[in-house]
Amino acid sequence: MKRICVKAKRCLKKLPLGALFFVLFGYGASAQQLAFPGAEGFGRFATGGRGGAVYRVTNLHDSGPGSFRDAVSKPGRTVVFDVSGVIKVGAKIAVSPRITIAGQTSPGDGITVYGNSVSFKDSTVVRYMRFRGSINMSKGSCTVVADDLTDIIFDHVSIEWGRWDNLHIKKSKNVTLQYCMVAESLDPQRFGALLEVPENVTMHHCLFAGNQSRNPKAKAKIEFINNVVYNWGKSGFVGGHSSANHYQDLVGNYFIAGPNSTDNFISMFSATDHVYHKDNYVDLDKDGKLNGRLVTDADFIKETATLLKEPTLLSQSNVKISSATEACHVVMAEAGSSLKRDAIDTRIIGYLKSLGKTGEIFKSEVDAGGQQAVKEIVLSVKDANGDGVPDNKKSRYKTLEAYLDSLAK
Repeated sequence: MKRICVKAKRCLKKLPLGALFFVLFGYGASAQQLAFPGAEGFGRFATGGRGGAVYRVTNLHDSGPGSFRDAVSKPGRTVVFDVSGVIKVGAKIAVSPRITIAGQTSPGDGITVYGNSVSFKDSTVVRYMRFRGSINMSKGSCTVVADDLTDIIFDHVSIEWGRWDNLHIKKSKNVTLQYCMVAESLDPQRFGALLEVPENVTMHHCLFAGNQSRNPKAKAKIEFINNVVYNWGKSGFVGGHSSANHYQDLVGNYFIAGPNSTDNFISMFSATDHVYHKDNYVDLDKDGKLNGRLVTDADFIKETATLLKEPTLLSQSNVKISSATEACHVVMAEAGSSLKRDAIDTRIIGYLKSLGKTGEIFKSEVDAGGQQAVKEIVLSVKDANGDGVPDNKKSRYKTLEAYLDSLAK
């Protein structure tokens, strides 16, 4: 046994540094459990509430027993929904760490949390939810805040109607947004997303639409893969543009101008923005056809970005990359809480499908038609042992994870 160990050490010494790193650390990473099948990017190992208590949301009240606010008030829970409809909230909601929010369990048209900000903490999994702010929030409010945390994944989530930015991520690490919709930010800024020095951020197959700028603003170390940016106002994807170094890998994205768009599909890069780009396309003619051109080095050099020949993050991630055109069709079908889209998300996707002919940047949600009523459906679920799997499903699904996965696409 001792001779085997000595030989192994000799072999390790002969390995290149990169291979040695994989042998020593790669197995541990690959052995980690995914948040759910299909989880990709740097947030893919978020544990959520796995192994903890199950809390059933049974009403649309702002607070109290059976409410969403109460459900996320304690850590280590998996939150399931026996109700569909709109939860109108007054005060901001602070979600505890180690939470799984399984929006795919909601019947009917799903769940919308509307009216104020929702903030998140470490080790969180959020799937098939709609979070919408309001013009009635305080001036500097964002709809979703994911600051100062490690490990979070948003999957098929709609984030809309923020007053400063729809989405704010600051000083966080290992973050994924996949198949999400970040759209229709409101006055006074009408900005999409501000990423303030987070590390290891993945955004893939997301739609940014109807935002004046910051689609997103990437003061970050980020991989931006197979996303669609549609009908930006002043600017589309915005660089970090600061004295600190930022690293942005942009691959297979499609920038499609809408009625409100300038030609500035990328903007505000500086020499401290270290950009790797490949196979991105931009379509500026607003003619209702997907017939854009390839984004070139010259587009980024004009913005004074520092171009890289090799990516910063792609080699450490696991996102399956397609062409920009294919990604556009996937985003049309999947982005946002799309198990069953509500009227607002359907309208936004309709703008995108017009490929430049329709769309608008609104000042308030009232101008956008407001938050319509969604049919409230309440299920009476029998779950004798409280494991989250309904009694009539227990013979088919042995674990809560298997049951939740069956409800998602």
